[in-house]
Amino acid sequence: MTTFIQIATTTATREEAQKIARMLIEHRLAACAQVSGPVMSVYHWQGQVEEGEEWLCTLKTRASLFEKVATAIHEIHSYQCPEIMATPVVEASADYLAWLERELS
Repeated sequence: MTTFIQIATTTATREEAQKIARMLIEHRLAACAQVSGPVMSVYHWQGQVEEGEEWLCTLKTRASLFEKVATAIHEIHSYQCPEIMATPVVEASADYLAWLERELS
């Protein structure tokens, strides 16, 4: 069975998250993308505690496509060090997994 993952990345604007989502879907690097937010992020950056609103882009894809997705995100992302984190899909409905497989073929 194919191993699927969800990849999360955050952006400063909704437009940037939508641009990343659309590009990855158009290139069939993700089968589905969801943009949600704004979310409040609190983090260390360059020795300071920062906080601000961000937009979350969640992408459904195959684990084998992680590096291609990460490279594509880096190419258009405005952050110097964008979040690109993958979480394995442990369980999902058979119909949804079959749909993912078809969309990523």
